[in-house]
Amino acid sequence: MKRIFLAVMALGLFSISSVNAQETQKSADFKKWQVRLRGVWVAPDESAKIDIIGGDASVSTTFIPELDFTYFFTKNVSAELILGTTKHEVHTVGSDISAVGGPTSYDVDLGSVYLLPPTLTAQYHFIIADVFRPYVGAGVNYTIFYNADEGKVVKGIKYDNAFGYAFQGGFDLMVNDKYFINIDCKKLILNTKVKVDASNLAAGLEIPADVDLNPWLVGFGVGMKF
Repeated sequence: MKRIFLAVMALGLFSISSVNAQETQKSADFKKWQVRLRGVWVAPDESAKIDIIGGDASVSTTFIPELDFTYFFTKNVSAELILGTTKHEVHTVGSDISAVGGPTSYDVDLGSVYLLPPTLTAQYHFIIADVFRPYVGAGVNYTIFYNADEGKVVKGIKYDNAFGYAFQGGFDLMVNDKYFINIDCKKLILNTKVKVDASNLAAGLEIPADVDLNPWLVGFGVGMKF
């Protein structure tokens, strides 16, 4: 009887160990990488403090392709790197240029500038169902301003590269275990210092500005897990 009891106990322990091993293997069995291709609407929520001539800033909205890569540390926790570049038209709003013979309220054309804003976020994914997987995230951004074209009014313009913060929310809608559709919304908190060289309008005239860009990025795209 004792031998039968020990045999049953051993069989029970083996079964429990086998189930635990299967659950551990199952929990570790997930695709750790995914890549997305999105179309993104970039809408700056801009404001500015412009010295000397005053007024505010206006930065155009644009639509761009964007590529991102995500690595999953667990089924719920991941890190995402977002890559894309945008071009924006820039001008002041209601600036006083009477000191150089212009009107007291004028929109000064400041040309255009490209932004390269690589953004890294940490994400938490809620697995509500096999097909619907919402997530939230937060992280950091470093924006590089390049190919600035000052336009036809001033002589030159310079933007300082800057660090910022990023917040996001979105969801993946699984088509199958490999491919999915994605909708994503991000808010970047981004500030840059700008120096406008207007020495062609008045000798030695340089106009500094402190500009908050704070763009919204709303994207729609497709992705693949691997």
